[in-house]
Order: sequence, then C-alpha cells, then structure tokens
Amino acid sequence: MKFVYLIADGMSGWPGEMAGGRTTLEAAHTPTLDALARTALTGQCRTVPQGMPPGSDVANMALLGFDPKRYHTGRGPIEAAAQGLTLDADDLVWRMNLVTVSAYAPEGRMEDYSAGHIDTATAAALIERLRQSLPDGLEIFCGVQYRHLLVERNAGHGPSARIHVRPPHDILGESIGPDLDALAAAPALASFARNAHSLLSHGNPSRANAIWPWGQGRPLQLPAFEASFGLRGAVISAVDLVRGLGRAAGMEVLEVPGATGLIDTNYEGKVAAALEFLQRGDFAYLHVEAPDECGHMGDAALKTEAIARFDARIVAPMLEGLRALGEPFVLVVTSDHATPVAERTHVADPVPFLVYQSEHATCGPEVFTEASTRSGAQIASGPELLQLVLARGRG
Repeated sequence: MKFVYLIADGMSGWPGEMAGGRTTLEAAHTPTLDALARTALTGQCRTVPQGMPPGSDVANMALLGFDPKRYHTGRGPIEAAAQGLTLDADDLVWRMNLVTVSAYAPEGRMEDYSAGHIDTATAAALIERLRQSLPDGLEIFCGVQYRHLLVERNAGHGPSARIHVRPPHDILGESIGPDLDALAAAPALASFARNAHSLLSHGNPSRANAIWPWGQGRPLQLPAFEASFGLRGAVISAVDLVRGLGRAAGMEVLEVPGATGLIDTNYEGKVAAALEFLQRGDFAYLHVEAPDECGHMGDAALKTEAIARFDARIVAPMLEGLRALGEPFVLVVTSDHATPVAERTHVADPVPFLVYQSEHATCGPEVFTEASTRSGAQIASGPELLQLVLARGRG
C-alpha cells in the first residue's frame, strides 16, 4: 500500500475572493480534484491546534502526524533542521526574513515580507555583507530567496527566548513599532538589526532594506517517522520548513531542480521525484507553496491560477503515475491552512480534504471546495487525519 499527501499550501480561502462570491478554490479549474471528490471521503480538518499560530510550520507538522503542542519549538529551528545546522541544546534559532520597510523606526510600516521575492543569489550576497558586522554570539546562515536563519548561541533560556516578534507576512501595511519594542529586550540582536538596515540601505539594488528576526526557538527534535507510523517516507518541497520537518523525522528529503516555491515551480519534477521514491518507499508528502504566496500577495486571479496548475500538473499526473505503479494506494489532497486573499495572511480555519482509495469508492460531493466538504467528516487535528488515512489504507 502506498500513501501520498498532496499539499497545496494556503489553497483554502474565503467567499468573495472572486466574482460571484466564490473562493479562489471554487473559481479555479480543478477537474481532477472534482472527479476524485465524487468517489472519495471528504471533509474538513483543523490543522492548527487551539491557541497556536496558524503557520505552515505548525500545520505541516500536524499533517505529518506530530502534535505541535508537544514538539513545536519555533519556525527557525525547523528550517535549521533543513539546513543540517550543528546546534547546541541551548542555542536559539530565529527565522530571518529579508524585508522591505518604509522606515526602520516606530513609525515605519511593513511593505513587503519577501523584499520583492528577492532571488537567492542576490540574497546570498547581502547575507555575506551582513555577516561582516555580526557581534559575538550571533551567526547568520543563508537560505532560499528571502528566508534565512539567525542563531543566537546559548540564549535558549534568556530574555530573547521570550520575545514575540510578529511574522512579517502578518503585518503587511502595519506599523513595525511594537516589534521593534519587543526586540529591545535583546540588545545585541536589536543593535545588529539597526546596523543591518543601515548597511542594506546603501549600494543595494534589491528591495531588501531590513532584516526581520522572528519565530525563534531551541533546536527541534521529532520522533522518527518510520518508527512512529511504520512507513518509509519522503518529503518534496521547495521550502525549508517542510524539508526541515522531514529531515528532523528521519524522512528522505528529495531534491528537485527548479523547485522555486512560486507559481513557476517545477511541478513535473516534483511528481517524478515522488513517483520514483514510491518504487522503494511507502509515503510521499508533496508540498506546493504557490497558492500561499499568491494569497500573501493579495492576488486572487494568480492564486486561482496556482490552484488550477496544482490540479493539472500535480494531482492529475500523480494519480496517473500511482495507477501505473500497479499497487493499491491512498491519495490525500488538502491545504495546510487557509490564506484568504482579503487577509493576505494565514487563518486557523479548518481546511478541506479528500481521501481517495484506489480499491474502495466512497460517495462524495460533485466538486471539491470549502463549501462542499463542510458536510463531510470533521477531523479535529492533523495527527487524527493521518491515523484515519492509515486505518483506511490498512483496513
């Protein structure tokens, strides 16, 4: 039995995003998802535990079967796991965005959480420049595009660990004053951030004019996925947080050239990597970031196109490839969280899902949408959804 999760990050949304009061999922051309839904178990899953922030880190950890309330330490540590950083138990790892602010001052506002979706090569040059001015005890590590890491050594139980800086994608157009006040509790870090703004404001052709440290925590530790669920698993994603979850759980992290995390990603390469792995493994977790990025941009038409591409270039060929393997399979399609275009950030709403079994048809709705799945199964958590999927596959 093969198990496959296809995750369209941020795919779910709210009515009114498109003409006729539709969500972007309702408006998208998704013939494969609709056809699957008619013979699948459908419903909605609450992927974000009560009281936790609705981030992709929390939601994907839950969908992989691990309780975030028990294992989640922060966004930064997950991405550090993806990079294989050597960390001590008391180190504090921050996610560090390159961002655009109107001014690095209390009256400044967050203009762009991604610095215009800066490319990795440009970002790497800026990170190297910033590295020259690091104070003792701080290290920075280059990631992908705008996503980087800052490590504060031996700070896991100090005042920095208790700071709350809001995710930059949550405060687009808003004042950064409260976050600068919060950072003041970590003087070395606050000083470095001020110096970084000064360095980035001169001789820099990109839109990156500030760093934004957030999502800090001590190193991540997860149980092994195979030992926990009896499946040899792999993750396929362009973003470090999903790759980090996979690496921390002892799963294979499959490399796909041209996987960008944007709408121009290498869809075909992701499907091919998953199918090749399934010839020797049992569980593939394929993640596509594009709908979420379009939601953060507030671009409903582009998000609709991203969902349509997910249907045509991920779901359809994956279904065909699974059938060609000649083994029974369970295919799960869902979103980690909702990213409504109107909000331009994540919300903790339950997300629609479908569970298709190659050997057992179920009577489902005519289409796969938020509305059509509300009358289906209501699952209280990501780990419960995985247990349901495994039970159906093994039963």
